[in-house]
Amino acid sequence: MDRDIKRLVNQLTIEEKASLCGGEDFWHLRSIERLRIPRVMVSDGPHGLRKQKDNPDHLGHNDSIKAVCFPAACATGSSFDKELLYKMGAALGEECQAEGVSALLGPAINIKRSPLCGRNFEYISEDPHLAGKMAASFIQGVQSRNVGTSLKHFAANNQEFFRTTVDVIADERTLREMYLAAFETAVKESAPWTVMCSYNKINGIHSSENQWLLAEVLRGEWGFKGVAVSDWYGTSDRIAGVKAGLDLEMPYSGGHNDKALAEAVKNGGLPEAILDAAVERILTLIFTYADNRVKAEFDYDAHHAISADIEKESAVLLKNEGGPDSGLLPLKKDKKIAFIGAFADKPRFQGGGSSHINAYKATSALQAAKARGIAVDYVEGFPADRDVKDPVALKAAVDAAKRADVAVVFAGLPDVIESEGYDREHMRLPECQNAVINAIAEVQPNIVVVLHNGSPVEMPWIDKVKSLLEMYLGGQAVGEAAISLLFGEANPSGKLAETFPLRIEDNPSYENFPGDGKTVHYNEGVFIGYRYYDYRKKDVLFPFGHGLSYTTFQYSNLKMEQSSIHFVNGSETITVSADVTNTGKVVGKEAVQLYIEDKTGAAIRPLRELKGFDKVSLAPGETKRVVFTLDKRSFAWYHTELGDWYCASGEYAVVIGASSRDLRLSAMVQVVSNEYLPFHVDWNTTVDALLKDPRTRQAAEEISARYFDKSKQEPGLESLGSGDKWSERAYFEAPLRHLYMTKDIPYEEVEKMIEAFNKLLC
Repeated sequence: MDRDIKRLVNQLTIEEKASLCGGEDFWHLRSIERLRIPRVMVSDGPHGLRKQKDNPDHLGHNDSIKAVCFPAACATGSSFDKELLYKMGAALGEECQAEGVSALLGPAINIKRSPLCGRNFEYISEDPHLAGKMAASFIQGVQSRNVGTSLKHFAANNQEFFRTTVDVIADERTLREMYLAAFETAVKESAPWTVMCSYNKINGIHSSENQWLLAEVLRGEWGFKGVAVSDWYGTSDRIAGVKAGLDLEMPYSGGHNDKALAEAVKNGGLPEAILDAAVERILTLIFTYADNRVKAEFDYDAHHAISADIEKESAVLLKNEGGPDSGLLPLKKDKKIAFIGAFADKPRFQGGGSSHINAYKATSALQAAKARGIAVDYVEGFPADRDVKDPVALKAAVDAAKRADVAVVFAGLPDVIESEGYDREHMRLPECQNAVINAIAEVQPNIVVVLHNGSPVEMPWIDKVKSLLEMYLGGQAVGEAAISLLFGEANPSGKLAETFPLRIEDNPSYENFPGDGKTVHYNEGVFIGYRYYDYRKKDVLFPFGHGLSYTTFQYSNLKMEQSSIHFVNGSETITVSADVTNTGKVVGKEAVQLYIEDKTGAAIRPLRELKGFDKVSLAPGETKRVVFTLDKRSFAWYHTELGDWYCASGEYAVVIGASSRDLRLSAMVQVVSNEYLPFHVDWNTTVDALLKDPRTRQAAEEISARYFDKSKQEPGLESLGSGDKWSERAYFEAPLRHLYMTKDIPYEEVEKMIEAFNKLLC
């Protein structure tokens, strides 16, 4: 149905326009009956539908409808599977249509700056390329059902500690490369209906009224056409927010801000055209949903099965001593198996807070084992909801482990340790769980640990267990998925979307997380996660991209369509491909990762950065070719002085592997760029700088040949043992003022020389 939204806006009074820019209640957008503007609802997500019934609240203390709880983003990010995220989004879109929900509040794609962030379970990755691509697929899936999404939390919401007021202090390069890049990818590739602002300030200005963030970057540079919405109770100065581009305030503010907006228009404090543009975007959202509303139904059990399939693809086999052929996993059903730990009976399958789903059912590993006729000896060992050491429970766990051929310990983090609203205080599991695992290791060599957690944990017992399966927060079907994976009905194929450090002190943000409540300084810059650990060659527990399988994969035949690429207008691309072969005995999936290493030395950059990934399914002996397309951004970094992404000319390594530290294939590519960095020559410009810029190189070579004899040692360095090296560096680092100070070149001649160089740069 074609609608003339602009005409509708012109029929509204100023008061009605102002009212449309705020919620009608906690979850509904404003309706205006006289103009047949309908009332539409939004609902929390992103891994399920949290549609509340009565007395709604933000953090999920009151009941919501029964819904399917899919795996949280901490799990799905580890699938490295864009098609899987689309499938999950489409399923959630169907549920939204069935329940009359116009937009799902998600996905959440804030970068995992620290393992301690209490909301990391809702976020996809520490890597912006992975987070952006996965989010784009999820959004496309939801919106394929004519239901909107709300990409959140824009931006730099990387902690819960004083999240509503803390001021994030970060330079623009850090923001662009690490904290905005995933949003940029998702906005450009999937056009979400809404983008939700974060609560925090960025360099002194609240996100909800940040002109640079909302108007210049989001709308101006990225071309976002949808609605910018506040997080719930996330506005500060409502007038400033509308001016900056914040269209919709949620929830209902009691009418105070509606009145303030109307008065601001009438007294000239807010141009009516700005208000009209906001209203137009809001009405477009309302009618895009309302005009495409369908009577929909969905099968709860079918979506439960989808949830199980997603979790099977997302779980990560972190350790399996002995490998695919002789590892402890997969388990054999005829063995005596002990299940130890309350998570086997009561799994933690989602996080706490605004994303908490009222799951219509949940399947534990015990239930799933029983349904398959698998006999196990279960003892609780430790509780699932608190850290309490019980000597009687500990002894029962040890006795059960003694009786068994294999002990499977179901461990993880309780809600009281990890939830929205507060950050973790440490990276440890509850001590009662560590005590049980250590005690079992004294009597049983065959131990499998199955983890239910939303973020990395320290593992002091890692050398005592043979196998480790990371389930993350795997949704309501996590028990079924765990049994399928443990017993080889499914083959693990997840890869870590974040690094597991050995200890929290190793994390690059450790000294600056979470700040003092007023400010938090992102002093680590772009060195987040594997970008830091790999650059510093730091030992980690498990690296980014790591994940094992019950089969093996061989990488070969790396090819590039050309050995060099010349970026003229920025649209040029280069294709890279490689073969992946299943060299094992069972069907498996491999997440192939492509990294770029900058060898130019033009900037301080991470050792390598993920710029492509693809997941392929292979039968035993089967080979498939994976193909990646690289563009200018694949090689570029953000140059603040240029105010744009910059790709330096020179050599880059294209590296393909199974993790950031399991690199199988590499090749060099020569990049030629027609971009030049801002460069102004003055008395302090060095010979080295002039020689590096192609515009000044020839003239610099002529001058250096005439005035600087690098073959001779500089005066005064003869007595130094490293005189030759020092002399060489003194030559390259010599500023032009040395021509006047040490070479007796007239002042005026040096001035003319500098002027000539700057003309070459024009």
